[in-house]
Amino acid sequence: MKKWSLWLLAVCLTICGTSVFTSCRSRSVAATEVIPQDPDYADGSQWYSTEREGKADIFYVISTETGDYVAENGMACHYADTYADSLRMPMKAEMEGVDTLLSGQLNFFSPYYRQCSLQSFMTDSLTSVRLPLATDDVRRAFAYYLKHQNQGRPFILAGFSQGAIIALDLLCEMDDETYSRMVAAYIIGTSIPQELIDKNPSRIKPAQGADDKGVVICYNSVRDASCTLWPRSAMCINPVNWRTDAQSATLDTEPSPLVPVDQQQKDHLTVTLDSASNLLFVDCYTATDYILPLIGKEGNYHSREIWLYRDQLRENMQLRSAKYPD
Repeated sequence: MKKWSLWLLAVCLTICGTSVFTSCRSRSVAATEVIPQDPDYADGSQWYSTEREGKADIFYVISTETGDYVAENGMACHYADTYADSLRMPMKAEMEGVDTLLSGQLNFFSPYYRQCSLQSFMTDSLTSVRLPLATDDVRRAFAYYLKHQNQGRPFILAGFSQGAIIALDLLCEMDDETYSRMVAAYIIGTSIPQELIDKNPSRIKPAQGADDKGVVICYNSVRDASCTLWPRSAMCINPVNWRTDAQSATLDTEPSPLVPVDQQQKDHLTVTLDSASNLLFVDCYTATDYILPLIGKEGNYHSREIWLYRDQLRENMQLRSAKYPD
């Protein structure tokens, strides 16, 4: 679990407001903005991958690991430079951490991309202006993955937070042949509005159980409904019991990835899907180190959406992949 701890530590160091100076290999597109160099996905340095000769792949889009920083020319930069070591470090830490926690025997592919900074999510207007650049990078990476790396295998599409928003766009744009090989999409740490489902009914199919295929797994964990960060999602599934009703499930797990597992007592959690809010209500959670800088809220467990359910997610990915294409 050490890699996961390093990931979260890197997140805190990166986005707590420290200015980072990098070469930024940049081109200026406006008087007040710097855009880093385009990632070249034929360049192996722009990927983290682990090939295990598995039957299926995970294509994973990382969450927000970048804060606003000052480029070498003194201008503000709101996007990750995928060629700068200081900005690659936390991105790689997340990739390694998620690979360690979730992949099992599956192959794992994750692209570096010019993700927009955490500050970009402080207002909807900033998000709408900045997210398209990040999305286009991942769109190009996914196309490269399908042509050069996937080799016709079934795959899981997964993303967390900013990565989940982008992965959802990839799903909506997916052609029929590609979608036919998608085992499932794990869209974790964002909400999915009903109008988007209505526009894409052949792609956004809510999971109804533990082993249906071509479906979307989505959930958000909170203490209660007042702690949510997002608009109400039209879908939710409980990753502990894989039910979409209000039947509670119990989960025994270490509460913090920042403390060595052997130095923690396990929390005995009760996880319940609240049908009114479509949120997971988590009772008896003891950790206090989960709140994200800038956008976090006490009682919102966004930073722990993978950690808490890591065993369930890993086992579920194996289960769904093993059943493909039955």
